[in-house]
Amino acid sequence: MDIGIVGGGINGLCCAWQLARQGHRVHVYERDTLMQATSRASSKLLHGGLRYLENGELRLVREALHERDGWLQRMPDLAKPLRLILPIYRQARRPRWMIALGLWAYDRLAGHSTLPQSERLSTQTVLACNPYLNPQGLQGGYAFSDGQMDDQALGLWIAAQAQAQGVQISEHTDIATVHTTGHITTASGTTHQHERVLNVAGPWAQQLLQRSALSSPYRLDLVRGSHLILAQACPQAFLLEVPGERRIFFVLPWQGNTLIGTTEIRQTLHEPITCSRHEQHYLLQAWQHYFPHAQANVIDTFSGLRPLLYSAGDPNKATREYAIHRDGQLISVLGGKWTTALALARKVTQTIN
Repeated sequence: MDIGIVGGGINGLCCAWQLARQGHRVHVYERDTLMQATSRASSKLLHGGLRYLENGELRLVREALHERDGWLQRMPDLAKPLRLILPIYRQARRPRWMIALGLWAYDRLAGHSTLPQSERLSTQTVLACNPYLNPQGLQGGYAFSDGQMDDQALGLWIAAQAQAQGVQISEHTDIATVHTTGHITTASGTTHQHERVLNVAGPWAQQLLQRSALSSPYRLDLVRGSHLILAQACPQAFLLEVPGERRIFFVLPWQGNTLIGTTEIRQTLHEPITCSRHEQHYLLQAWQHYFPHAQANVIDTFSGLRPLLYSAGDPNKATREYAIHRDGQLISVLGGKWTTALALARKVTQTIN
């Protein structure tokens, strides 16, 4: 078939690659340049989503863990295993038994993974991983496995695979409207007819439907996630509770520096997608609680707008699941996470006929 895809982020590119491998003629339309919005502003993790277990998202975690391992095997130059430590503090909101149970379930859902399973660590072992870690109230911890990637480079590698399969890509081509008959109209007024159209525009997917006078049974919850880059080496990756909250944040090694993230702030498409002063203060305050004697030299910040399916008043509890909705010859993808982009693409290919 002749298929048009609106959106050149990771989900759109994975859909294009998979469809082209099946023999379809595919044309991707991207409003900016490939991998320039949400898909390059992730926490750089390939992970199952340990905290999603608290929301009961077992299916998603199992799928994401399988996909995590697939990415690590597929592109070892751009995706690497990452061992994280989750310290246990006396004042934490989650008791030790809950952490142990969650990690046990995480290992079971991972199945026959090549990554090492979680393990309990002594207080001395945890402190030895980073000399600046706050020892007050520390009661040991756990180590567990996930993966880290260069999100933009990995996405552009997918784009290259898609183009090698014959996918045509048009950057700087904003799509004004789509139609259930398979035609799309660009902002400049040009019309293209396809046998199928995929709306994989990420945060802009629902807006595109609204501009086209089309509805969807799903509603997007747009949540900004901001990150900081500190000019210092990070000898160990950590998963930590925000002091006084149940939210978690990551402290990760990234290109010789330290990456801290993320926040969860609802916003609209009309607001700038940038790290606010409040978010920077929030992340620094959380980081300094655990590393009170380390220097905090912020050299960069970045933010991404995540298109979550609306499912809860608290964005921290919103589902990371995705939905595929078909209306005539138009198929819309809403929600989703980086790690499961290829799994989503495989499901999209099943809805084409």
